[in-house]
Amino acid sequence: MRSQRNIRPPRWAQRFIEWYCKPELAEDLVGDLDEYFERNVESKGVGRAKIIYIIDAIKFFRPYTVRRPNFVNVLINWIMIGSYIKTSGRNVMRNKLFSSINIVGLAISMSVGLMLISFLNDLNSYDKFHKNGDRIYRITSKPTFGKDEWGKFASTSFKTSKLAREKLSGIEDVATLRGDFGGDAVIGDNTVPIKGYWSDPSLFKVFTFPLIKGNEKTALEAPYSIVLTEESAKKLFGDKEALGQLIKFDTTEYQVTGVMKDVPFFSHVRFEALASLSTLERQNNDARLMRWTSMWGTYVYLLLPENADLSTLRNNLDAIAKVENEAIENTNIKLDIQPLNEVVLGEDLSNATGPTMETEKAWSLGILAGIVILSACFNYTNLSIARSLRRFKEVGLRKAIGANRHQVRQQFLYEAVIISLAALLLSFGLFLFMSRAVLELVSPLSQLVKLELSPMLVIYFVAFSIFVGVTAGFLPALFFARVNVIQALKDNSSVKVFKHLNLRRGLVVVQYTFTLAFITATIIGHKQYKNFLTFDLGYDTENIVNVKTFNNKHSILIKEFEEIPEVVGVSKSSLVTSVGSFWSSHVKYKNMNDSVSMLYDNIDENYLPMHDHKFVAGTNFKARPLKAGEETEVIVTGKTLERMSIGTPGKPETALGEQILLEGKKLSIIGVVENFHYGTLQNEIEPVVFGYMTHEDGGFINLKVHSSDLPATMAKIEEAWKKVDKIHPVSARFYDEALEEAYLGFSIAIKTIGVLAFLTISIASMGLFGMVVFTTETRLKEIGIRKVMGASVGSLVALLSRNFVFVLALSAAIAIPATYFIAERIFLVRFPYHAPVGMIDLFGGLAAVLAIAFLMIGTQTMKAARSNPAEVLKNE
Repeated sequence: MRSQRNIRPPRWAQRFIEWYCKPELAEDLVGDLDEYFERNVESKGVGRAKIIYIIDAIKFFRPYTVRRPNFVNVLINWIMIGSYIKTSGRNVMRNKLFSSINIVGLAISMSVGLMLISFLNDLNSYDKFHKNGDRIYRITSKPTFGKDEWGKFASTSFKTSKLAREKLSGIEDVATLRGDFGGDAVIGDNTVPIKGYWSDPSLFKVFTFPLIKGNEKTALEAPYSIVLTEESAKKLFGDKEALGQLIKFDTTEYQVTGVMKDVPFFSHVRFEALASLSTLERQNNDARLMRWTSMWGTYVYLLLPENADLSTLRNNLDAIAKVENEAIENTNIKLDIQPLNEVVLGEDLSNATGPTMETEKAWSLGILAGIVILSACFNYTNLSIARSLRRFKEVGLRKAIGANRHQVRQQFLYEAVIISLAALLLSFGLFLFMSRAVLELVSPLSQLVKLELSPMLVIYFVAFSIFVGVTAGFLPALFFARVNVIQALKDNSSVKVFKHLNLRRGLVVVQYTFTLAFITATIIGHKQYKNFLTFDLGYDTENIVNVKTFNNKHSILIKEFEEIPEVVGVSKSSLVTSVGSFWSSHVKYKNMNDSVSMLYDNIDENYLPMHDHKFVAGTNFKARPLKAGEETEVIVTGKTLERMSIGTPGKPETALGEQILLEGKKLSIIGVVENFHYGTLQNEIEPVVFGYMTHEDGGFINLKVHSSDLPATMAKIEEAWKKVDKIHPVSARFYDEALEEAYLGFSIAIKTIGVLAFLTISIASMGLFGMVVFTTETRLKEIGIRKVMGASVGSLVALLSRNFVFVLALSAAIAIPATYFIAERIFLVRFPYHAPVGMIDLFGGLAAVLAIAFLMIGTQTMKAARSNPAEVLKNE
């Protein structure tokens, strides 16, 4: 039998009483009904007791028990809001200087916030158009070859795709993309460059790329079939029907089996065409495509069912990888999955498709923008509390006539929100200007975001403005709400948060600490950037132009370039070193158990002399192989000898003649060059192997130019290019330009911090100016009395500026050591060849801030110190 204690009246009936009944009656009524319910349970049973309870709950719904309708409170609140707005407007107009400082400061800082909101909104918009986006995952790879960990890759092997289809249970489908399709599409006399992917038919099931013409199930099924986007179909065929037409790439013809809508801008996978993956399988006669370790160009996506068990899926992938890894010596490739919504805004992966942004970088931008916004909020708080002597009587009178703390808080919060909304109008104009300027000045960002307005974005902006207003007004609202009526009428105000610093000083310290940190970081970063561009890489890059060859014959291009008088040297290379491009090969020496992965570059006999690489032993290439497989010689760096223990340490000449195995080919070492920076300065100097270039296409042609008119020389290079290739625009850049682009991300970060530093010093200076004006105005009588007593102008300036100097000194004592620690111990440790941080770097920003601060403090205090005491004290 159930215990009577466990029997309760219907909960919904109790809630119904609490909802309609006046608060002062509800407790007694519910208590009485509960007593009746217990009696009825004993006498009439549980069921009837509950029915009676429900009837009583409804029965007592009477006029005298019903609480006052909410619309009355709403009406009263609206009347109060109108009063708050009117009073706030009057206060804003009455204090034009302080209101202007607050509005301009908030507008400047909020424009940064609007940029960040728009930026993150765009990043968050990627791949949202896919119907099954929340169920799509990409397989990632993390390879380790021997002892070398290669980081995490967005790509995986083609074999992984096959094994996923065969061995993964509990998945709906697998889509595979391979990224080496494309080239010059030829239709009759029309040739158009096209970029795309190899793909299987499952792509249209996993992703939402709707076809306008053709069958999604069969469009990519047959070999030599191709699907075009609307834009590429128009480029190739104009207004003619594209479906069924033939397109030639090199010597292979493809039939158009589908036309799809253009890929949306906010897609991490962008392409102009998709070719059937079955074509690639038919064309590929060797086994390299199906190698477990060929994981550089294939992207595999899984479509999972609802509520899929991700841990089980990861375990299954581990099982697949374990079997494949055991079959290959010294190889360990770990597979994992990445949600589609984390592809663009998520983990930084190598070999990624499309634009990406690390989550940490997004958070960093948010923190930096938040600091700028807080700086403006501190201004508002400082100036509001500084004006407390003038507002205390107003607050005291409000409380004397019946206003409570909540109403006082509301008054000051509404005032802050009104100022914030006024600032929003100005910041909106700044946002429109800044967004266009940023996309034009930083062209890579235009491939990542649009920064265009939308109705939802406007709603975000308004909500953000209200949030900033509430944040700015929060402390003043609390401050004034706690005012005692008697103290207010006595003009007695003092809010201490530290032993020797009041609240206003504390906020100024924080504000200037961030300002000095920004400026110091900008100076340090700019110095490092200049160091990267001028660093001795170990070879010469001056006046060298690197021309990308695409698929043109090297010999034909070289012949045209050599006819340009300003071109004094020509060489060939597979890639441009020191700018972040890498190519590696497996190298083995004698009886080594494991092959070693080494950085590699294919060059000709002119490359090393033209780039002024210094030989420490041996000579340049002697043999001139014309075909692949005929190479017999190799040139290495000193690091290569150390890494593979070739020859006698310290005597590179002893390594000459030794043979190494490079990708299975025996090659003799004929020369040793000095170590140099193959990668960027974020990388340590690594071993490098130079092989002889035998292929006649791809890579780069390097031109050494000597000219007094570089633009004219570049025009000649472009003209020579057009004689050979009328389809592709010339891709020719000076080496120095390529180096600048290699550190573009670093440059953007420094410029961003620099802009934020400028904004924070502007906002902080406006706030300091307001504080100085207010302080001097409130101390005019004191100044007058001191002057009458014989005080000099200099002593008065020192007296009035002493507090501000103390605040700035304290800010510097916090900011400079903290910035130095972060720079040296956290950030610059990633750059082993960074320039040392000097005293000028640390204290240059402080000197600039002090100069600005003293200018504002000095002008206002001098003005106050020179005031006529008779005018100030005549009413006393």
